[in-house]
Amino acid sequence: MDTTGCGTAIVTPFKADGSIDEAALRTLVNWQIDSGIDFIVACGSTGEAATLDEEEWLFSVSIVAEAAAGRVPVWAGCTHNSTRTLVRQAAKLSRVHGIDAVLSANPYYNKPSQEGQFQHFLALAQAVYPLPVTLYNIPGRTGVNLDPVTVLRLAEAAPNIQAIKESSGKLPQIAELVHILPRGFKVFSGDDNLGLASIGVGAHGLISVAANEIPAEMGRMIRAALNNNWPEARELDRRYARLIEANFWDSNPTPVKTVLNLMGRCSDHVRLPLVPPSGATRAKLQRLAGELGLLQPVPAP
Repeated sequence: MDTTGCGTAIVTPFKADGSIDEAALRTLVNWQIDSGIDFIVACGSTGEAATLDEEEWLFSVSIVAEAAAGRVPVWAGCTHNSTRTLVRQAAKLSRVHGIDAVLSANPYYNKPSQEGQFQHFLALAQAVYPLPVTLYNIPGRTGVNLDPVTVLRLAEAAPNIQAIKESSGKLPQIAELVHILPRGFKVFSGDDNLGLASIGVGAHGLISVAANEIPAEMGRMIRAALNNNWPEARELDRRYARLIEANFWDSNPTPVKTVLNLMGRCSDHVRLPLVPPSGATRAKLQRLAGELGLLQPVPAP
């Protein structure tokens, strides 16, 4: 896998009736690419994949891949807590042209052992081979951590397991991954607020929530860090740190969708069990977005 830099964990826009807003999603993808983002992740946590039915998931992934049209790599989120269901769903990605990797999170709710997670991800890798697989460790949402030694076992057992999105929030764990994994294995931070620190210990980039709102700026920040231009990277991080924090004032992606709506990019509709932010939170987000200069008119297509 050659992908490095900043990828956007893109939102899934919904219409007022709850259906996927295809036109808005295509427009978001084009804006992301025109803004210089390095790759796009469809149907991850920020894309509300947990609330999409199987047909909607495949439709959304297809829209992103088609809109990207090979201009940047596209990763398809594919997660389930039943290994059998995961393998069956992942096989459907072979129908989608333009998918460059599969991103799959720890099995949620079951709380499997390290051996259980090893067998789960190995089954996925074998099902989609030779398509690259990116592991997604996010214990805050799934209830289990994927230990670095298990990641190493997976990298050794399956040649198409080639990267990890590490969202444990633990910098020492990111450093351990960098130290023990083969040099060609890619490590990405999954937390915007640890993006620069992760690169500092050897990570290859960031999969970002904030890049939905500021793709050009997040892309520049991560590329600057990767190129050892730390003054520029730190300055951009300092400027947008409040936005990065604000995106988690409520459950992700509620705040980022609110800001995108304030920017005129898409609706702010989320699916239950997520609900819109309170009026006070929306007002705070609007004030912050205004202070950062994000509420400029959107150019006509």
